[in-house]
Amino acid sequence: MWLPPRPPSEVIEDRSVGFIELFYDLVYVALIARTAHNLAHQMSWSAVGEFALVFSLIWIAWLNGTAYHDSHGREDIRSRTYIFVQMLLVALLAVYAGDGAAGRDGFSILYGVFLGLLAWLWYSVTLQGEEGYRRTLRPYLATLLFAAAAMAGSAFAPAALQLPIWVGVVLLWLCTGLYVTRAASEWYDQPAVSAALVERFGLFTIIVLGEVVVGVVLGLDASPRGVHAMTTGLLSLGIGFGLWWVYFDLVGHRRPRAGRSGLPTWIFLHLPLTMAIATAGAALTGVIEYAEEPRASAIVTWVLAGSVGLALATLAAIVRTLEAWVRHRSIYLPASIAMIVLAVASAGLALWRPSSVELVLTLLAFLSLVWCVYVLRWLTFRREAAARPPATKEHPGTDPGR
Repeated sequence: MWLPPRPPSEVIEDRSVGFIELFYDLVYVALIARTAHNLAHQMSWSAVGEFALVFSLIWIAWLNGTAYHDSHGREDIRSRTYIFVQMLLVALLAVYAGDGAAGRDGFSILYGVFLGLLAWLWYSVTLQGEEGYRRTLRPYLATLLFAAAAMAGSAFAPAALQLPIWVGVVLLWLCTGLYVTRAASEWYDQPAVSAALVERFGLFTIIVLGEVVVGVVLGLDASPRGVHAMTTGLLSLGIGFGLWWVYFDLVGHRRPRAGRSGLPTWIFLHLPLTMAIATAGAALTGVIEYAEEPRASAIVTWVLAGSVGLALATLAAIVRTLEAWVRHRSIYLPASIAMIVLAVASAGLALWRPSSVELVLTLLAFLSLVWCVYVLRWLTFRREAAARPPATKEHPGTDPGR
């Protein structure tokens, strides 16, 4: 009923995602939606910067809770109770996140409490963990405690210092988290990552893809709902479809490589990827609102094109961390090059500043082109593999299914 955390040596490689984990992720839908809603209706460069900062804090909270349960959680009452407490805090964070600047004090205190709870959970593992794991976690625990105190303390700091303190917390945690993840990946004599954790990252990507749908709905709700607006809105949904298509055909359900250049890089590259997708969803609201104008707003064009470009560039980097990259380099490399080229082209698209429909159609073409390059290389690989002679003892050949 009430068991201690699962020790680090008991890695469950083939564990599937549980219903309580799906429930936990659902609360983050509300938190991200409230944050993106503020950006969608107050589009400015300062608002984009603040959204990136708050989203980073949200992602750090989600990653800590997710990684703890994947590594040390059980199906007992203790694990469920702590997950529900985290969900309560995340729900309250969503309330204050939706208040914008007026809710920063409450957000700061609650976030500090949330990190304090996670620090206790990770500390409880060290009480029974191996000495090597305990040494690896010490800097991580120190960072969590410091970040918790800094976030809670920022509620009492002058308004001008509040956001800089948040920036410092994010940078400190990212540096420490990357260091500890790399150290842990060398300490573990286990598979690089469980199947459940790979699936959780895919599920979080689906959560932020949902913000694309929300952004389109908000844009259509605020527009006159004429032919141009409805057409632009429906085409805008295609950007979400295209990002889903590219991610889950190239990255989703694929394990990262073991070692310092695999798992740690794979984990932390998901931050700019999911941030870019959520930002694109917020920008689509403004794109639809300008559907009747000859050109979309300059800042909306830059934010949307830049977000899609950042997502493509990040995906190009993520595919290089996968185990599949080693086996199928001939398939992934052309797709990776295409994503980098089209990410750069997105900046040129922002300089062009087309109409809303032209902007959305061009970005759809970019995403479609990436997928076409990938599929064509995959078909070529299958054709070449089928043309090879069958494997024998004298001639091993190549297994096309590997």
